[in-house]
Amino acid sequence: MASNNFTKIANGEYQIGQLLGSGSFGQIFLATHINDKYNEYQFLKQQFQEEGKTKHPQLLFEAKIMKALQGKTGIPTLHWSGQEQNANVVVMDLLGPSLEDLFNLMDRKFSLKTTIMLADQMISRVETIHSKNFIHRDIKPDNFLIGLGKRSNTVFVIDFGLGKRYRDTKTQQHIPYRENKNLTGTARYASINAHLGIEQSRRDDLEAIGYVLIYFLKGYLPWQGIKANNKQEKYNKIMEKKMSTPVEILCKGQPIEFSTYLNYCRSLRFEDKPDYSYLRKMFKELFYREQYEWDYLYDWAIPRENNDKSNWTNNRISIQINTTKPIENENNQILNDNNELVTPNGNQDANQGDGLLNSQYENQDENQQDDQQIQNDNIAEDKNNNQNQQQSKDNNDSMVAEDGQQQQNQNQDQQNDKSLFD
Repeated sequence: MASNNFTKIANGEYQIGQLLGSGSFGQIFLATHINDKYNEYQFLKQQFQEEGKTKHPQLLFEAKIMKALQGKTGIPTLHWSGQEQNANVVVMDLLGPSLEDLFNLMDRKFSLKTTIMLADQMISRVETIHSKNFIHRDIKPDNFLIGLGKRSNTVFVIDFGLGKRYRDTKTQQHIPYRENKNLTGTARYASINAHLGIEQSRRDDLEAIGYVLIYFLKGYLPWQGIKANNKQEKYNKIMEKKMSTPVEILCKGQPIEFSTYLNYCRSLRFEDKPDYSYLRKMFKELFYREQYEWDYLYDWAIPRENNDKSNWTNNRISIQINTTKPIENENNQILNDNNELVTPNGNQDANQGDGLLNSQYENQDENQQDDQQIQNDNIAEDKNNNQNQQQSKDNNDSMVAEDGQQQQNQNQDQQNDKSLFD
């Protein structure tokens, strides 16, 4: 559908502006609310296929996970989602550049101070996702964006297209341990268990963060740039290198806390609940031992010679384009002459061959099963929110009321033994 046919959406509430990017996932535009011309939003459109629906309705599935996470720090606000003009549509916050973009801006290395401040927020974002019974399964620098304006100190997590429910909302029953699964996520940062074909759980999201942190500190990971004749061989070589590299060697030259972090993540059992507070505390103790000040003054916010900080701020739209890479079906992934994965139009993937996921849609049926459960959860959550709002009027403390209601609902949910997992 031509972009000029899409001037307004959501019952005419949003005016569509500049095209930011496009790919097999659809198109991304700037948008403004008709009653608020000063705030910009991000409008995503996923085109229907000829049979009347998308083969992989990933966009709306992402939106439903986002709705379950609404109101939490570092989760983009979902302003509208639905189907309009024969397309799936999502309107969400417009955010700033990704950590990968900023990493490149900083000559592909972050300071210890910046890395620890980012680690604290990244662990918190993953904890938020886990608290709502989901795992992300595609932790990488591209999927963490900083906010704009007053929220420029906040790290946001995006791209829930590979997210999965790991625990039943009502019974709290964990999904079963399984093997022989295809690799889901980004090979560069995937956990060893994910490489081995083991069903992912909370531990895998955290292990991936560990690899991201070492990537930030060192500028590279030992398994980057591996050459192979085909995709599967490349993934196998990445796995072999990852498994054969001792944590102490991987973290050599860095504070011991980083090897402690990875060893802790790898020690977790499949159903274990990670101690997020312990991990954050460990990094904070390192931070203050180094006599840093927690001022949210990241590397990219510090003026440098021959580097105008406003450069990326004024050009944030072009940076935003780089953070939204097309997602290609596995059958459309190919290798170029340098054994690097490219999209069908010939553009090299930004992760240089080791970043595209294997079997992007292997769990599509699971997502569709979760789809109805998420809808049910959202209905229940809306009802709880209404109850919480009334309760907050009585005690003038909405947060206390919400926490109390959520705890009461959780206790009631645990009494319900019906599982919606296959």
